[in-house]
Amino acid sequence: MTGTGVEMGAQAARARALAVLRVRSRALAVALLPAAAAVILLAGGSTGHLVGPGWEGARWAVSAVAVVVLLAAVVVGLVVARARPAVSPTVAVAEEAAPDLYRLVRDLADRLDVPAPSAIALTPDCDSWLEDRTHPAHGPSPAGGADEIAGPGGSHGLLHRRAPAAPVLVVGSPFLWWMRVGELRAVLAPVVAGTGPSAHPDIAAARRFVRGLDAAVAVCAYRGDRYPVLRPVCSGIGRVARLLLRGCQTHAGEMERGVAAAAAERAQTVDYGLRIVAQEQVGLAYAGWDRLLTRVALPAWRMGRWPSRLDAGVVAALTELSRRDRLAEGFADRLGERPACDLLEEPGTVDEAASLLAARLFHGGPADPGPDWAPVAWEDYPDEVVDRKWRTDAARLHRVLDALGVRRGPGLTASPHPGGTGGTSGPTLARVLDHLADRAEDGPDDPDAPHGPHPRTAVTGPLTTTPHPGTPEPTTPPTLPSPHLATPPTPGPDTGTGPDTDPAAGCDAAVPGSVLSGDDEDDSPPPNPRSVALAAELGAELGREESEAAAAVPPAPAGPPAPGQGPDAALWDEDALPLFPLQPPRTERELLADHVTAMVCCAAMDTVGAIPGLDWLDGPTLLVDGVRVPDLTPRVLSLVEDGDSVPLRTWLVELGIRPEKPVRLG
Repeated sequence: MTGTGVEMGAQAARARALAVLRVRSRALAVALLPAAAAVILLAGGSTGHLVGPGWEGARWAVSAVAVVVLLAAVVVGLVVARARPAVSPTVAVAEEAAPDLYRLVRDLADRLDVPAPSAIALTPDCDSWLEDRTHPAHGPSPAGGADEIAGPGGSHGLLHRRAPAAPVLVVGSPFLWWMRVGELRAVLAPVVAGTGPSAHPDIAAARRFVRGLDAAVAVCAYRGDRYPVLRPVCSGIGRVARLLLRGCQTHAGEMERGVAAAAAERAQTVDYGLRIVAQEQVGLAYAGWDRLLTRVALPAWRMGRWPSRLDAGVVAALTELSRRDRLAEGFADRLGERPACDLLEEPGTVDEAASLLAARLFHGGPADPGPDWAPVAWEDYPDEVVDRKWRTDAARLHRVLDALGVRRGPGLTASPHPGGTGGTSGPTLARVLDHLADRAEDGPDDPDAPHGPHPRTAVTGPLTTTPHPGTPEPTTPPTLPSPHLATPPTPGPDTGTGPDTDPAAGCDAAVPGSVLSGDDEDDSPPPNPRSVALAAELGAELGREESEAAAAVPPAPAGPPAPGQGPDAALWDEDALPLFPLQPPRTERELLADHVTAMVCCAAMDTVGAIPGLDWLDGPTLLVDGVRVPDLTPRVLSLVEDGDSVPLRTWLVELGIRPEKPVRLG
C-alpha cells in the first residue's frame, strides 16, 4: 500500500463531499434570502430610515414572500430528513450464527486499520458492498442487536457504543458457498477498507444529504400517485429535490470514486496475489448464479415451489460447468479447500433464508412457505417440479384444444369435460401433431382447418398462408444468457442445438430469437395460423389461471424470522415485488413451444419409460435410458413455427414413442 495513493483518494473524496455540502448551503441561503430582505426592511422602518407608502408596501410583500419561502423550505427539509432511504433486501446474520465470519471481518479491518462494519448481512446476488442503515426509519441501530461486530472493548465498551456509525457489510451469498476462505477474505478486503473514508464526517454528511434527496423524490412520487389531494404539494417538493440532486450528482459520483480508489489502494497489502484469482471466481460465480436462477429456479417458482438450497446449487452448477467447458478446467480442484460457508454455524438455515429471499426478489413469491409455496430439495426436483410442470402444461394444452373444438381422434369429437377421454381416445400427442401440421388435405369443410386463406399445399413446400387479420406480431424474445455461462464443448448453431444443449430444456428455456422473430429477414415465412390461434388461447388461459390463483391466496402476515437470520423485510417495500424480474413475460409463441415440448415429454415418459431429470446448467431435461435427449427443441420449433411435423415424427419413431397412446395429465 502506498500512503500517497490512499491520501490522494481520500482528499479527492473529501473535496467532492464539501462540494456536495456547498450545494446544500446554497439552497439554504436561497431559502433565507427573502427573510433577510424582510428583516432589513423591517429594521429600516423601525429606525425611521425606510419610511413612506412605497416602503410600507414593500415590507408587507417581502415579509409575505419570506414567510411562504420559509414554510416551503421547512417542509422540504422535513421531507428530506424524514424520508426513508432505500436499502437492499438482505438476510441478517447474527454474530452467534457466524462467529468465524465476524472474526474474519474484524481481523481484516484491524489489518487495514479501519473501523469494523457494524453488522453483516447476505444478499442473493454476486456482489458485496457497504450500506449505511443509521437512518431512524430503518429501526433500531445494530448496537442494540446481536448481529454487531463488537470491538476490543467488549459489548459494553467504548468501541461498542461507536459501532452504530459504521455501515453494514453486505456479502453475496453465492460467494460463501463457491469461494474458499482465503478467496473470500481477498474479495472483501477492498470493501471493508471503505469503512475508513466512510467514517469522515464530511463524507458521511454528504452521503446522508444525497440519500435523503433520493428518498424524498421517491416518497413524493409515491404519495402523489396514491393521494391525488397531495399531488400538487408532492410535485413541488419533488421538483426541488430533483433540482438539488442534479446539482450535486456529479460531485457525489466523483466522491464515491475517490472513496473506492482510496479503499482499493489501502487493500493492496491484503492477499494481493490471491485477489487476482478471487476476481476470476467472482465472474464464474456470477455466471453460474445467473444460469441457475434462469434455467433451474425459475421453472420451480412458476410451479409454486422454491428450491431451498440455491447457494449449494451454485457449487453443483459450476462444477458441471468446469466439467463441460475447457475454459473452466481446474476450478473444481479448489473444492478440496475449506469453503467460506464453513464460517457459518448453520449453513443450511442461512441458505434456505437466502433462497426464499431470492424467490421473492426475482419472482415475487409469498413471504412464508405454504401448501402452494413449498420448499423443494434438489433430489425431489425432477418429480416435484419437472414432472408436475410437464403434465400440467400438457393438461392445459388439451383443455385449450377442447375449447377450440379440435377432435381427439378420427371420428371423435372433443370431450365436454376438460381432461376427459372423448370416447375411447384420451389425450394424445397425435392430436397436437395433427392440429398444428399444415396438411394438404385440409379444406374449408375440415373442422380442423383454420379460417382464412388455405394453408400451404405441401408439408415441405413454401408457405403461402397469410395470417389472420388482427393477428399480433411476435414480440422480441428475451435475451439469452451469455454463451460463456454454460456452453458445451461443441456448441451448435444459434438455434441452441448441440450435443449438450438444452434437450427439452424443459419447458422454460428461452427460444432463440432467430427462430421466433420474422422481422430479421424480408423473405421469412409468415407464422403458422393454427399456431397463432392456439398460442393466443394458451396465453389467455394461462392469464386466467394466474389471476384466479392470485385472487385465491389471502395476504398472510409474515411471521417473525429467526433472530439474526431472517430477511430484513421491514427495510423495503413489499408492494414492489418482484424487484428484479429475471425474464420478461413469455410470448404466446414461446408458451406454445413450451406446452408442445411438455406434451412430447409426457408421451415419452408414458410410452418408453423416459424420466424427468435436472441439468444444473439447462434446467429440466428429459432422460431416455438415462441419457439426455439433446435434439428435441429444434424439432418442436419446426412444428410450431412452420407446421412441419416430419422432423418431430421422425424423432418419435427413432425413440419408439407412440404419439397415438393416451398420456397421463396433471
